[in-house]
Amino acid sequence: MKQKYTIVKDDKNNQLIIREFAELDKEILSLLCEETYDSKVIRAAIRGGRDKLISALRTNNLYPPGIYAIKIADAVRELYATKGQESADLFFNDLELLAVEPEPEAQEVEKEEAVEEQGEDMDELLEDDFESDYDEKDKISKLDASLKIADDDYGDTPNDS
Repeated sequence: MKQKYTIVKDDKNNQLIIREFAELDKEILSLLCEETYDSKVIRAAIRGGRDKLISALRTNNLYPPGIYAIKIADAVRELYATKGQESADLFFNDLELLAVEPEPEAQEVEKEEAVEEQGEDMDELLEDDFESDYDEKDKISKLDASLKIADDDYGDTPNDS
């Protein structure tokens, strides 16, 4: 699915507006969501760093994937850093998102960490940490007891009269 994010810095109303569009029909973008933010909050989030800005921009209605959120945050920072620029358009294609692979070094490190963590868990499972006097406990001597169900209580409901 193709998506477009329009980011508008509205200095008159001291707001930032983000509109999310998606291609629901072929070559036709439909508005999915519009979020309005107070510029004071956005400026404070920009000073807090990229992660703070992404957290401030994400809402229940507008929650772009991480790769998109980074690019949106960078565009917002650029809008507030550049005077005279009032809007920016970002275009994304989900096929590109799915085609992105992590760096090979990062994959190897993740695999090694997963194996190490799994190894630690396996060692814990193999440890003999049961009670030493377990063998000496009395064995169950009589197992021929039976469970009886009362026939008259079975299936009774308030509607049975």
